[in-house]
Amino acid sequence: MTPDRDRISAFLEASAAEAGAARNTLLAYGRDLGDFSGWLAARGLSFASASQGDIETYLVACEAVGLARATRARRLSAIRQLYRFAYDDGWRGDNPSLRLHGPGRGKALPKTLSLPEVEALLAAARAQGRTETDRARNTCLMELLYATGMRVSELVGLPVAAARGDPRMLLIRGKGGKDRMVPLSPPARTALAAWLALRDAEEERARIARKAAPSRFLFPGSGATGHLTRQQFFLQLKALAVAAGIAPARVSPHVLRHAFASHLLAGGADLRAIQMMLGHADLSTTEIYTHVLDARLRDLVLDHHPLARKDTR
Repeated sequence: MTPDRDRISAFLEASAAEAGAARNTLLAYGRDLGDFSGWLAARGLSFASASQGDIETYLVACEAVGLARATRARRLSAIRQLYRFAYDDGWRGDNPSLRLHGPGRGKALPKTLSLPEVEALLAAARAQGRTETDRARNTCLMELLYATGMRVSELVGLPVAAARGDPRMLLIRGKGGKDRMVPLSPPARTALAAWLALRDAEEERARIARKAAPSRFLFPGSGATGHLTRQQFFLQLKALAVAAGIAPARVSPHVLRHAFASHLLAGGADLRAIQMMLGHADLSTTEIYTHVLDARLRDLVLDHHPLARKDTR
């Protein structure tokens, strides 16, 4: 009998090759399916022998130990995809997960920042840093993030070739290797040009002094990836939040992505255009921002409309 760990490996390889799943997605699938496999093994079961009832019992057990609804939904999604693969691959003649309904995801609105708060963060980026090069890099990172709504992994992994020639549009490689074009604002282009000039000069000095090879990344780093890591940028962003007078817990790269979308929508941008710039595969994912706008409009009416005031005399 083929061990479940081999089934997981085969499924992950197929997901990477056929669906172009991102590395972080594959890691999450592996963890979730490993947990399910361990639960089955403790009961003398395996992926090949589990029934619909076994999967339902597992999901109930996940809820009983206090796993969040989003986590349980993600685990069921991984299980469904595994059994779809199992059926297509021929080692299951049925799909026991086909009729299962998950807990769904919460309807919580995405956290965001106001325009003055974003402006305060950008001002902090221009002022914070030990050297002119540090300040230029911080400014470029923040301007690009807010101007494009990029995911943090897309931002730190940007190839420098994509930024050459004072581009009006930036080519971004997103999830699943899908490319998209995002326009750059004038402040972002200015910050990009300033950073490139200092970055290139610093690399040339390093090449002469140490014969170091030039980096292919816009934001080089000394670690294994060769570029600034997500963790390094996360910590830098928290420091900028403190400098801007904003609670660090309210600020993250993803919150700035939400701010980008929310501010565009509030300014009258088309929802499908925002979908394309964010790299969302499904428009329903982008539609969450309409709820943010609805909530703000409701608060505006309740705060300022004379008939909505408690004291109407």
